[in-house]
Amino acid sequence: MKKLLALGTALLLCTACLFTGCSKKSEGGLTPVTLNEVAHSIFYAPQYAAIELGYFEEEGIDLTLVNGAGADKVMTALISGDADIGFMGSEASIYVYKEGNEDYAVNFAQLTQRAGNFVVGRQPEENFTWSSLKDKKVLGGRKGGMPQMVFEYVLKKNGIDPVTDLTIDQSIDFGLTAAAFTSNDADYTIEFEPFATKLEEEGSGYVVASVGVDSGYVPYTAYCAKKSYYENHKELIQGFTNAIQKGLDYVNSHSAEEIAKTIQPQFKETNLDTIATIVGRYKDQDTWKGDTIFNEDSFDLLQNILEEAGELDQKVPYSDLVTTEYSVKAAKQ
Repeated sequence: MKKLLALGTALLLCTACLFTGCSKKSEGGLTPVTLNEVAHSIFYAPQYAAIELGYFEEEGIDLTLVNGAGADKVMTALISGDADIGFMGSEASIYVYKEGNEDYAVNFAQLTQRAGNFVVGRQPEENFTWSSLKDKKVLGGRKGGMPQMVFEYVLKKNGIDPVTDLTIDQSIDFGLTAAAFTSNDADYTIEFEPFATKLEEEGSGYVVASVGVDSGYVPYTAYCAKKSYYENHKELIQGFTNAIQKGLDYVNSHSAEEIAKTIQPQFKETNLDTIATIVGRYKDQDTWKGDTIFNEDSFDLLQNILEEAGELDQKVPYSDLVTTEYSVKAAKQ
């Protein structure tokens, strides 16, 4: 009888957890959270500062970081339940919503406000203009992905047709274009850091332009969670957002050299001076927001970019796919 009572109590507790969004605690009393990121790049320095400075632990979170290597793969992990939180371009959440998925991904915190990739050429070009890309071959990004769409957005702003005025090779997997560029016949490649700087250090390429500078402010990357997850883990989402806000506060108030020292454990294969150079490059172009609030005008711009790229035929509601509840509270802490 006692065994039956114990079993019944356990079942009731499990059921309660399902409906209240309980999470198992780690040995240190922290809640495990798996974050799947679109790429492991110095572009996301505030996130790594938050990890290395213990901001997630301060918020009761035991964070596991996974490199998803592409927004499509991150979203797949999120929808399947292999990740609790996804970090990627918000276009992925729009695609899922348009497919009719009832448990779609909701964006709750924005991190970057400019594109993080650079145009790398074969030779230094002090007087580079976007028209230099006409009739050239460029290694680009995945069709429908934020890097490629923002690149095309910049081309169009400069009167260049991405289809007819140049050749964009989109056949190479994310993260492998830099290696391919060294043996490819392409004239230019579009690279994130640290790949752009590594090509320079090897003498294999030279940064000639910043996509982020020429694109202006765009909502490039944000954190999202499935609707069911964030509704059942409000305190956890708030804590996560608080930690990211602390990371933003840190990078926006410290020098490139200080930030480099802080995040170096995340990039052990990259020397400190290189990290500092890259961080400085991102700071100079005003990459990181002062807060994590994903404003409606930014979401509208994102949808405009999607429409221009031919990836969206009808806009989706901002109120469904974005919540600022946690970001507003985090900004006030």
